[in-house]
Amino acid sequence: MDWDQFDLNPKTVAALKKADIKSVKEILNLSGADLQRLMKLSSADIQHLLKTVSRTLRKNSTLTALQLYQDKDHLTSQHQRLSLGCSVLDNFLKGGIPLVGITELAGESSAGKTQISLQLCLCVQYPYKYGGLESGAVYICTEDAFPSKRLQQLIEQQHKLRADVPAEIIQKIKFGNSIFVEHAADLDTFHKCITQKLSLLLARGMVRLVVIDSIAALFRCEFGVSESVVKARYLQTFGAQLHSLSTRFRTPIMCINQVTDAVSELEAAQCSYRVMGSRVAPALGITWANQLLMRLMASRVSWPGQASGVASHCTGSLRTLRVVFAPHLPPSFCYYTVQLEGVKGVK
Repeated sequence: MDWDQFDLNPKTVAALKKADIKSVKEILNLSGADLQRLMKLSSADIQHLLKTVSRTLRKNSTLTALQLYQDKDHLTSQHQRLSLGCSVLDNFLKGGIPLVGITELAGESSAGKTQISLQLCLCVQYPYKYGGLESGAVYICTEDAFPSKRLQQLIEQQHKLRADVPAEIIQKIKFGNSIFVEHAADLDTFHKCITQKLSLLLARGMVRLVVIDSIAALFRCEFGVSESVVKARYLQTFGAQLHSLSTRFRTPIMCINQVTDAVSELEAAQCSYRVMGSRVAPALGITWANQLLMRLMASRVSWPGQASGVASHCTGSLRTLRVVFAPHLPPSFCYYTVQLEGVKGVK
């Protein structure tokens, strides 16, 4: 512990070092009398020491209701959301992705789920002023290889996508150096990843975004029909661990999920989203759904008829991003396209 960084007089700092006290925990575990005897300081010096180290443990100072009301615009803006790098999508999601909680992005193949996740990995590195968190991202791959070529394309095109950010700021950010890629093909590897490696990166402040691509792949072959109870326990355990990390470090968790076809009429009635006339629902069932703060679904649609009134000059396949449920958003949808420079919402 570097005691010089605390607001303590040199005599107290020297006494701490001489007594070989190396952490705040050691100080708080000792009584005032024990500290006085061990450090050979006055009672006033010990009380000042205890007050100083106690303040470091209070991450958030107490706020009155009036202060919260007066500062409501500041608290409910970008400091509680991670921008998607597009004003249309940010407006649709009322600022972006919530910092605390698990957000799921489900959809069929080629719906644009990975594209959105890669864009978030770049957005998180921008300054707070531009919707970022000034930190890196962890991208956990559970099935396919990490799309490094596409990431490089997005990095090279950032000046086109983020016209709202001055060029000199974009040039200063070393995007590729702050994205940590981990491969976890089974449940044991994934568990070690989130409890050990991920926790370490978060604790060091090196990352403020976690992307899991995809959560369903971990459970596809691990459990049979008769093992649904064990599967549910795993889902609850992972959900609790991810929630704990998200809350502790104010870090958004983005889980990509796959979809399954609804065969029976009962399943069809429970489907939260219908894509192009087919009945699909996010994988992993209600146990996993209960772990989520927000569920988004992406799908591809064709331009004719599907997007009446949408600007015809847009390029790329048209896709929809739909809010299935969220505590702060009503069920709604918007259109977007995936272009060379990234994901762009369509007005």
